[in-house]
Amino acid sequence: MRPSGRKLDAMRSIEIDTGVTKHAEGSCLIRCGDTHVLCTATIEDKAPPFLKGTGLGWVTAEYGMLPRATNTRNRREAAAGKQSGRTQEIQRLIGRALRAGVDRVALGERQIVVDCDVIQADGGTRCASITGGWVALRLAVNRLMKAGAVIGDPIIDHVAAVSCGIYAGQPVLDLDYAEDSEAGTDGNFIITGRGRLVEVQMSAEGATFSREEMTQLLDLADKGITELVAAQKAAI
Repeated sequence: MRPSGRKLDAMRSIEIDTGVTKHAEGSCLIRCGDTHVLCTATIEDKAPPFLKGTGLGWVTAEYGMLPRATNTRNRREAAAGKQSGRTQEIQRLIGRALRAGVDRVALGERQIVVDCDVIQADGGTRCASITGGWVALRLAVNRLMKAGAVIGDPIIDHVAAVSCGIYAGQPVLDLDYAEDSEAGTDGNFIITGRGRLVEVQMSAEGATFSREEMTQLLDLADKGITELVAAQKAAI
């Protein structure tokens, strides 16, 4: 039995509200159960210096957690004077994931920055950030298209992410914190709307896993991604 009472292959409730901030070119608030992330996309009219003159666009991301996103207060990283290794790893992951769904030639020589701020955390914050970040990115690109600033649609596919793991000896979909903290195996699956793999992060947390179990988790991830992409489509 899962702590939440969900079936092994059941997602948490998914809600995506768009247009939640006034100034960003694209924004949404994504709620995956008790994990809530504010995602905003900002269009910058020039690409990073390393892409100058190439004609290629760029999508990057920044990630952070509010001090009371968790059950105890975390010190702001700005107060510490540097980002943690975890934060840097997550925001690089979000950027890589979102770029997988973009035609950078069609985007043109500009940059879109996607900010993902965790308001409340209950497991799966990086996955929620990718799924919601894609919605914010889609809305920002829609604005570019409406203004005639791009020729064609730079978005080539949906990108979403979900966690799966072995909890109490059973493969489960969409781990919350209670499960994630006790999981024998933990994995994050980033997959496109067409079912193409972008990135898979899997590790044994004290107990190794078999090839068969990995396949079971991938099958669960496919089911979860289908539901997340449907929620993305409904939101936009």
